[in-house]
Amino acid sequence: MQAYSALRLAVEALRGQRGWKSAWQDAQPKPAYDVVIVGAGGHGLATAYYLAKEHGIIDVAVIDKGLLGLGNLGRNTTIIRSNYFTAPNIRFYDHALKLWESFEQDLNFNAMISQRGTLNLAHTDGQRDLFARRANAMRLEGVDIEMLDRAEIGQFCPLIDLEGGRFPVVGGFFQRRGGTVRHDAVGWAYARAASAMGVDIVQNCAITGVRVEGARAVGVDTAKGFIRANRIVFAVAGHSSELAGMAGFRLPIETHVLQAFVTESVKPMIDIVVTYGAGHFYVSQSNKGGLVFGGGTDGWNSYAQRGSLPMVMDVHAAGVTLMPALSQLRVLRQWGGVMDMSMDGNPIISKTPVDNIMVSTGWCYGGFKAIPAGGRSMAHLVATGEPSPLAAHFGLDRFASGHIIDERGVGPFPYLH
Repeated sequence: MQAYSALRLAVEALRGQRGWKSAWQDAQPKPAYDVVIVGAGGHGLATAYYLAKEHGIIDVAVIDKGLLGLGNLGRNTTIIRSNYFTAPNIRFYDHALKLWESFEQDLNFNAMISQRGTLNLAHTDGQRDLFARRANAMRLEGVDIEMLDRAEIGQFCPLIDLEGGRFPVVGGFFQRRGGTVRHDAVGWAYARAASAMGVDIVQNCAITGVRVEGARAVGVDTAKGFIRANRIVFAVAGHSSELAGMAGFRLPIETHVLQAFVTESVKPMIDIVVTYGAGHFYVSQSNKGGLVFGGGTDGWNSYAQRGSLPMVMDVHAAGVTLMPALSQLRVLRQWGGVMDMSMDGNPIISKTPVDNIMVSTGWCYGGFKAIPAGGRSMAHLVATGEPSPLAAHFGLDRFASGHIIDERGVGPFPYLH
């Protein structure tokens, strides 16, 4: 693999940038592989990388119906954090955060990781007490968190309307290790590293069917022919239900659209990630100066990569209520990502009723931040046949046994998550 460095950048600048090689090999599929991963997004590519790096499994193909990273990996708000409530989730997402902290060094790729901190706002005494409980749960797991009062929040982000808004701010909590990552760079880095170790990256190769003999999957039909596989991983974000249907089973998920927005570029005005506690709104400022923000799902099932006007209005209203200055900015573009909402709002990293098929799905709002831990956990499951200790609570069987993960305390209803 061609190493990137400041010296190499200088040398190539003098040579007219003529010495660079392709970051990864755009491969054609072989007739058979040990492992076929469907989905060249963050979780699929991370799974391939950790299979090769940690388990020595390189007879792997990552196949995608389009180009690498054009799904949800390129359609999110790039936030990373580990401020969860239940102990297993805290450990899992903080493991992801630790992997993010060493990501650029491990993969020799600049992903513009910015640990600027994430701030969650509280607007009632009850919500502040709940945040204090959440912060204490994090501290018990050795994870960083700070409780802030109103005055301290004003110092962190002067744009927030602390008292005059519809829901005055009474406090909040702040995780300094949280922040943002350049989403496109994540896919490029994993693809480059996995390809260098022998993994095939196959683009423009749509799945048309899954062949099952008895209760055992033997391969996938694609636009480029049949590919036999000993093990198959579905990591396709909002389209997991479609692939599961091809294999003859159902998943406890719904597919919803989640919108995001970017404003025109302005001078630095928000140097942290801010989450509104009285509505679903979160915002950060990109390196280009645009404000990147989003809200909740549109609320109904859809595979469309575009959103509805009512949710646009809802998200913008929440933003202006929290930070009135945002009303002066123009929104330049909007996009939608399709994501799997599980019945309890938590992911599924698991075997399935069909032998040899495993799924990484149901990531809801948390898919991007979990990419390193999700890929590493899935690689462990594929290689050993047993769930990773960090992700054992994400098994598909929890929905049959009733052991749901009530992270938000609202029960097993997708529309509440």
